[in-house]
Amino acid sequence: MSGHSKWSSIKHKKGAADAKRGKIFTKIAKEITVAAKQGGGDPDANPRLRTAIQNAKSCNMPSDNVKRAIQKGTGELPGVVYEEIIYEGYGPGGVAILIDSATDNKNRTVAEIRNIFTKKSGNLASSGAVSYLFETKGFLAFDKEKVDEDLLFEVATEAGAEDLKDEGEIIEVFTDPKDFENVKKECDAKSLVFNHAEITKIPTTTVAIEDEKTATKVLSLVEMLQDNDDVQNVYANFDINDALLNKIMG
Repeated sequence: MSGHSKWSSIKHKKGAADAKRGKIFTKIAKEITVAAKQGGGDPDANPRLRTAIQNAKSCNMPSDNVKRAIQKGTGELPGVVYEEIIYEGYGPGGVAILIDSATDNKNRTVAEIRNIFTKKSGNLASSGAVSYLFETKGFLAFDKEKVDEDLLFEVATEAGAEDLKDEGEIIEVFTDPKDFENVKKECDAKSLVFNHAEITKIPTTTVAIEDEKTATKVLSLVEMLQDNDDVQNVYANFDINDALLNKIMG
């Protein structure tokens, strides 16, 4: 992988903690609704919806919540209409940031995102400013303690995975988008259960952040963006060494 970013690992560890509080349910429900609206309510015929439902199950999201989110997307239940918008910007240290959002009020969302950038020493940029620094990949995260690492490596590689990374508690698997569904399918067949899967953005190059002050600002910015209700995903191309990261995050 040409330019893996530490935020990928941090985000999914944070997501596990958020799931315990039910905080992540809103974002998953929104993704389910958007997926159902775009591709229909049958997960067997809608890969995006199927992935969203699998993520919901991994976070122990109640099945009734999943059902209602699908029905809102298909129009069986009344619900708001979400528009998907990508925002781009820069953080402290020149870090490139790409944001996926799903909103029912784009004026509110852009104002909130711009305000976050301003508060956290960054700036919102125009479309195309940083998107060229990222490439689309399939991503799966596995709890290291719950999988056979050798089997995972064998199955994922044979199914088309491009790269596997040991990130401590998590093993990350990256694929070409076209191989994403096949890798998921083969892992499922071998009872290799992932805790999260998505089509994501990976930086082609990373910015090394070596001083604590800048690193703290960058982490604070991306976390605040991720916590916004209209933001579905945040991608950032920073790289912070493990010693500094552990010092900041405790």
